[in-house]
Amino acid sequence: MKVRKNLEGLFIVAAVVTTFASYATAAIATQRATAPIKVEAVQLADDNVAVVEVKGKRLTAAEKAALK
Repeated sequence: MKVRKNLEGLFIVAAVVTTFASYATAAIATQRATAPIKVEAVQLADDNVAVVEVKGKRLTAAEKAALK
């Protein structure tokens, strides 16, 4: 019971702190970047990617029961 009360109190304190923090940071003006950001495409060194396929049959109910 004490743990539940402590967690409830912790949640309320966190909610109050974040509410005041959001009001405090709302007055700060945002800054824009002066130059646009350039994004370059990155090419992998090796274009051959290994692909692994796993094939197998599904077990029947009798086979599953035998494994247990």
